[in-house]
Amino acid sequence: MKATHIVLCFGLLFASCAVIHPGEVGVKSRLGKLSEPKMNGLVAFNPLTTRLIKLPSQTINRELLINLPSKEGLTIQSEISILYRIKPDMAAKIVEEIGPDFDKIITAVFRSASADVTSRFYAKDMHSGERDKIEKEIATKMNGILNERGFEIEAVLMKSITLPDGLAKAIEAKLEAEQLAQRMDFVLLSEKKEAERKIIEAQGTRDAQLILSEGLTENILRLRQIEMMQQLTTSPNAKVIVTGNHSDPLLIQAQ
Repeated sequence: MKATHIVLCFGLLFASCAVIHPGEVGVKSRLGKLSEPKMNGLVAFNPLTTRLIKLPSQTINRELLINLPSKEGLTIQSEISILYRIKPDMAAKIVEEIGPDFDKIITAVFRSASADVTSRFYAKDMHSGERDKIEKEIATKMNGILNERGFEIEAVLMKSITLPDGLAKAIEAKLEAEQLAQRMDFVLLSEKKEAERKIIEAQGTRDAQLILSEGLTENILRLRQIEMMQQLTTSPNAKVIVTGNHSDPLLIQAQ
């Protein structure tokens, strides 16, 4: 009998304790009254009057496949990731007002916020650099509704966009045309730079020739001729006849 009592006591002892792990927050509900949120560690409670409600405090990834309206009235299918988390200090408020199944609230708010935001953008914007702006506006609008309820939207990510066939082909054709125009601009710019280089090179050659021709006077030419003849006379094997005009014939002979 005593052994039974001991086992029963140990059973009640273990039943009245729970561990809140990292990434969780716990709220005790005692006779319908909620306590302050508890973070990591061991929590003791009376299982006859109290229960422990655990909520995840780490970032949650909610993925949706949703149809979004565009400004021109088209329907755009998109795969969405909503990254959010609860505020641990508001866990009791979440349990009291929403309950543990709060994911439905996040989804409902997203559907409303996303429809409101994307209806102000053209379909092509969701497939271009405007996507980042759309994502941020949706997240901002959701935070405006959910922050006071105990949630924080960290990011809204439009992972894939499926446009209507005709529009997708038109956008692809436009992008190809823009890329072709950019390539042509690059080619024209390169050719222009090459033409400018050749002009500068020709001008440099012309200027050098002008400077050289202006510096070659008759006296300088005669000086250069005399210097050349003097160099020839110092050569031991030289036997050269140099003739110029009638005023300066010269014979250089070396034995």
